[in-house]
Amino acid sequence: MTNVIKASALLAALLAWTAPAAAEVKDAGPAGFTVEHTRIVAVAPEAAWQGLVEGVDGWWSKDHSWWGPQSTLSIEPRAGGCFCERSPDGREAMHLQVAFIDPGHRLRMVGALGPLQGMGLHGVMEWQVLPAGQGTRISVSYRAGGYTPEGVEDIAPAVDRVIGLQLGKLVDYLSAPAP
Repeated sequence: MTNVIKASALLAALLAWTAPAAAEVKDAGPAGFTVEHTRIVAVAPEAAWQGLVEGVDGWWSKDHSWWGPQSTLSIEPRAGGCFCERSPDGREAMHLQVAFIDPGHRLRMVGALGPLQGMGLHGVMEWQVLPAGQGTRISVSYRAGGYTPEGVEDIAPAVDRVIGLQLGKLVDYLSAPAP
């Protein structure tokens, strides 16, 4: 069994028990896909932005990390910055790299998440934070594509569920009462 098939099987197994119902996949084809999610949260845009960027270790699901609960996640909010994971024993992984930042409003990162790295794919994840009445509208999109012998169309729903899960966890993190 190739590493790509093993990674795809692992991703599917993890998603079967950890992900909420999927939103609609925006588009998908043999060479790529786009997923999008939007939620409204009852916090100020400044607090939403701070939670998104500075609080990633508190909301990104450790079920979707390389080293689980022992790892630490961080985002360096600057062009070229790293959305990275570190294990207590010194292992490190770059999940994505910051390509564009408009502080308080938009964060664009490039790279392939999780098993997509080993499949030779590339992606663009974009977060937007906008005022919405008394709260904030947070949107995330992830576009991934490239060549892999198996194609990528069939993995779009699984990736969609993971991205939706992450946005849901961010909203929960932002909505939690202050300690």
